[in-house]
Amino acid sequence: MITLRMFDSNNTKRFCGMALWLSIGLQPLAPNAAEMPLSAQDSDPVKMGWMQGFPPASDKVVRAADGSFFQFPALRYSVTKMRQFMPTVEVSRGLGAPVPLEYRLDPLIDHLQFLPWGSTQPVSFEDALGLNYTDGLIILHRGEVVYERYLGALREDKKHAAMSVTKSFTGTLAAILVAEGTLDESKLVAEYVPELKDSAFGDATVRQLMDMTTGLQYSEDYADPNAEVWAYSAAGNPLPKPADYTGPVGYFAYLTQVKKQGEHGQAFGYKTVNTDALGWVISRVTGQSVAELLSQKIWRHIGMEQDAYYQVDELGTPFAGGGLSAGLRDMARFGELIRNKGKWQGEQILPAAAIDDIRQGGSKQAFARAGFDKLQGWSYRNMWWVTHNADGAFAARGVHGQTIYIDPAADMVLVRFASHPVAANGANDPTSLPAYQAVADYLTTLSLKRNNHEASSTVRSE
Repeated sequence: MITLRMFDSNNTKRFCGMALWLSIGLQPLAPNAAEMPLSAQDSDPVKMGWMQGFPPASDKVVRAADGSFFQFPALRYSVTKMRQFMPTVEVSRGLGAPVPLEYRLDPLIDHLQFLPWGSTQPVSFEDALGLNYTDGLIILHRGEVVYERYLGALREDKKHAAMSVTKSFTGTLAAILVAEGTLDESKLVAEYVPELKDSAFGDATVRQLMDMTTGLQYSEDYADPNAEVWAYSAAGNPLPKPADYTGPVGYFAYLTQVKKQGEHGQAFGYKTVNTDALGWVISRVTGQSVAELLSQKIWRHIGMEQDAYYQVDELGTPFAGGGLSAGLRDMARFGELIRNKGKWQGEQILPAAAIDDIRQGGSKQAFARAGFDKLQGWSYRNMWWVTHNADGAFAARGVHGQTIYIDPAADMVLVRFASHPVAANGANDPTSLPAYQAVADYLTTLSLKRNNHEASSTVRSE
């Protein structure tokens, strides 16, 4: 169970507990190592009966005010109900009819075997769903749905918190604006947002912001009661603040106070405040919030089935670093748009140059300095994680197991929503990344066989 961490009782730093920071996309402490969390089957939110009844039983109530809505195992319920607990703003899909996806479901995918990192015992793809507390998973191959599963509290018509996958949407919007000539990546952040002139972001370039190579005095070490993440979280908390609260109100206000540490451009540093600063730049340049711009640029153009939504601070500012919730199929549509370099059903929706820029990746040297020892050879570009593997795969990643994984060589888009009890992806990567590669290899082989068959058929017909 995730232990809530309350500030001291004199209210000078009181807040809603660990779980509320989780709700705005930041990494929590891991469960106590001495306590084994319930399995995916035993923590199934439907079976556990969260919030069932009118009113629900007292031991089945999940609340935002005390942070319990993001304690495991209750988080397995709340990830599909974020609008129930937090104020939000809509990402409209517009009024057009949804564009249906083509289906060619492949039952063999469940039976694919792979070796988890550090293990000699193979695991099936289906078994990995439970190991990773999967709530939903969809795979597209050449635009067709070959796999789709819903578990836990997620259903076809429900939305799920994307956590830090949200960052990749923000980064994509910025890359689009750069490709369109609206945003100059070489300019200093302060040239677009003068309010950030005296902050750490002021003398960083927009590109350094987009790739998170800024030098910031900002810690997301949750074991440290003085870490800056606590003040950031308190500022963005949309719930009423204590009467004696004197800190900044809202994400933007907090960003103006971030101090510099080190030099910009030297090392990758995965810090959520970068994304919210980029969201501010985007909004200042376009005159639109990230929610409005995402709707205008993408959500209205590719036949989404559902509106999406962002969590907001008390001023209504969307949380660009981790506040998006959306439907599984709609995330797959977005992934397919990116895989096809901005094309959707033959129409160029996004500049191909923006997607090419994502796929090229960032500085491997800067990334290596961040110490992600399990992700050696990777890089970070436009807030996407780039593997630089043989397939050229790249991904959007969020805590508790959220991902959009795109494998260009395999023509594959894989989207997973999950509610793993441990936030950090290091807990599920050993049974996730090799599973994705196993599916990619299988789909590649399938394509080769199909191409050979079609070629043979053509020769015979001639």
